[in-house]
Amino acid sequence: MKAICFYFQIHQPFRLKTYRFFDIGNDHYYYDDFANDDIITRIAHRSYLPANEMLKEMIAQYGKKFKVAFSISGTALEQLEQYVPEFIDSMKELTATGCVEFLSETYAHSLASLQDPEEFVAQVKAHDEKIYQLFGQKPKVFRNTELIYDDDIAAMVMSMGFKGAITDGAKHILGWKSPNYVYNSAAAPKLKLLLKNSKLSDDISFRFSNTEWVNYPLRADTYINWIAQLPQEEQIVNLFMNYDTFGELQPRESGIFEFMKALPRFAADHNIQFLTPSEVIAKLKPVAELSVLHPISWTDEARDTSAWLGNTLQNEAVEKLYSIGERVRLCQDKRIKQDWNYLQASDHFFYMCTKHSSDGSVHSHYSPYDSPYAAFTNYMNVLSDFMTRVEAQYPSDIDNEELNALLLTIRNQEHEIEELNREVEMMRNNIVKDTTGDFAPEEPIMPEPEQEKKIEPKKKTVAKPAAKKPAAKQEPAKKKKITKKEK
Repeated sequence: MKAICFYFQIHQPFRLKTYRFFDIGNDHYYYDDFANDDIITRIAHRSYLPANEMLKEMIAQYGKKFKVAFSISGTALEQLEQYVPEFIDSMKELTATGCVEFLSETYAHSLASLQDPEEFVAQVKAHDEKIYQLFGQKPKVFRNTELIYDDDIAAMVMSMGFKGAITDGAKHILGWKSPNYVYNSAAAPKLKLLLKNSKLSDDISFRFSNTEWVNYPLRADTYINWIAQLPQEEQIVNLFMNYDTFGELQPRESGIFEFMKALPRFAADHNIQFLTPSEVIAKLKPVAELSVLHPISWTDEARDTSAWLGNTLQNEAVEKLYSIGERVRLCQDKRIKQDWNYLQASDHFFYMCTKHSSDGSVHSHYSPYDSPYAAFTNYMNVLSDFMTRVEAQYPSDIDNEELNALLLTIRNQEHEIEELNREVEMMRNNIVKDTTGDFAPEEPIMPEPEQEKKIEPKKKTVAKPAAKKPAAKQEPAKKKKITKKEK
């Protein structure tokens, strides 16, 4: 039996206002509120709200036979709460049907997994708390920003307790293999991998209303027939797309809503199910290990991270931003914490991309700037002011080395306290045994010499999840070095 898994992404960054050099130190508010309100409200009313109504109708008609998954960043939820609160109410109604699952991801839709493991873990935790607060679900399957994934990220995801993750079925990784199977990570064998079927996803999200496409107009029965005709052993087709496909990228007049509503009927004729990601993880076994040595994504023809880290401008901006990560995490200023999240959105670096050809046209289409250089200049002006504010909290005389040494000392002390607590507990148990007369007193275990307990000073540690599982003891991936590429 074959199955379809639908994933819908919602992400909208907080757009920056034009921020001049002379604003640095004088104006600490960086966002274009009018543009942010206009964009998210327009998309919600043209796409998100009508699409939610479409899904409600489909679930009312087909019940548990139709299911979907959503991946919504924390910053997108903040905007929707602020500008379109009716969408949050609509999502709660959808969630109550039991046919909707929420994926885990980074709160800020950031590149933290490539730059700052500690920030990455913190953001995933913050995102999942937000999902639970709003919708009462604890995400079980992980998707990274823009489906970015590699073996190092797999180890971090596994250490956080997830049993599955979704990424792109990139051809240069799969080779002759099909994306329509469950795989497992070579770096974290217990982590199951779901792979996006790019061709079938893009047929809906990008080609559906293209009158020059050879398969235009695409009918629901034709589409389901394509899936039914896949080899029998290919059991799962993962369809991942932006939620604004419905009504925005593909306008209502194209028939996209009617197309979606007809899919379950034709799927039933071919005994094709609709499953949530966690159901796929639970029901299907992996067929092979997948090793991904270098980061992949679902963006651009190369399916790598060059959309955000492919030139000198992008790398400089990203490195400057994450150079202050430790200081921001020590800071208690809520406004600084909020700005830190908003400035991490991957879109800021996407706008700085200098690619040409078809990739370049996509970047320029989504960018609010006249050029990548204008995007870089505006962002760096904002970042300079932000860094000045952070330094006011933690002055520059505490340099990065001293700050790291301080953090290391704190962590060492926490480790020592934990060890002493265990030893006290053991001695207490020995005393209890001795008073009962059943056991002879035992020699107390003395702490090891201090020099044997020192931690290597340059290793970064990732916060362990609450549950003490073996996977949580894995040492997290070290921060990657990003190769700077000149155009």
